[in-house]
Amino acid sequence: METKDMIYELRTKMGLSQDALASKVFVTRQAVSRWENGDTVPNTDTLKLLSNLFDVSINTILGSPRQLYCQCCGMPLEDSMISRERDGSMNEDYCKWCYADGQYMYSDMDDLIEVCVKNMVDEKHTEDEVRVYLKDMLPQLDYWKRYKELGGDSAFEEFKEKLIGEINALGIEGMPKVEKLNALVGSYIDLPYRLPNGSVVRFLDGNTTYLGTQLECEFGGDRCFGVAANMDFILVCTYGENGSDPELVLYKKR
Repeated sequence: METKDMIYELRTKMGLSQDALASKVFVTRQAVSRWENGDTVPNTDTLKLLSNLFDVSINTILGSPRQLYCQCCGMPLEDSMISRERDGSMNEDYCKWCYADGQYMYSDMDDLIEVCVKNMVDEKHTEDEVRVYLKDMLPQLDYWKRYKELGGDSAFEEFKEKLIGEINALGIEGMPKVEKLNALVGSYIDLPYRLPNGSVVRFLDGNTTYLGTQLECEFGGDRCFGVAANMDFILVCTYGENGSDPELVLYKKR
């Protein structure tokens, strides 16, 4: 789909007239008309405004002329996977698991490989094959080429280590020791919670980034634990072996 068709589709889907769209991105109605006729395309600043307004990437507005890949983990990117800056704008260079709220989530390539291996192993690709592939592919990505310039946020790493200590200090019976924390966003942390009246609600904000772990089973036990945390609280989620509704315990931090 061309840019002119995409802008028309996004505008009409939102129920905006050309005048209404023009006022929201600070241009004239005639400018919008020229975009939709294919006479011109929005400039860079206006494309950013359109991206924020329509909640899609600039790449999508331009008709998806290129396939986006996360420059940290190599994942092919769709709009729902693209990372966000602190102001909510999209950063089309990264997925939301590698870069979130202005922070790079990985400073150690081996840590990233361990996370990716768990999600990439399947019937066609063994763990060893995936690991070899990642060790060859990741160094070619922009983030790892420019790591000394982009990464190495020691304050963030210190915060993660402090948070790991606080989680382990809770001493929850059966919960495996937390060794690493990763970015948890969207469906990974949008946990369901059953209220006493039987209705199910979402306990956390699916648009917010938390640090945590995916579910991990206790050694020799029949329960699985997951953790999501930020500067204010630690949430521990427990599932039984029969896949029952999660038990959620919230620990307020001082």
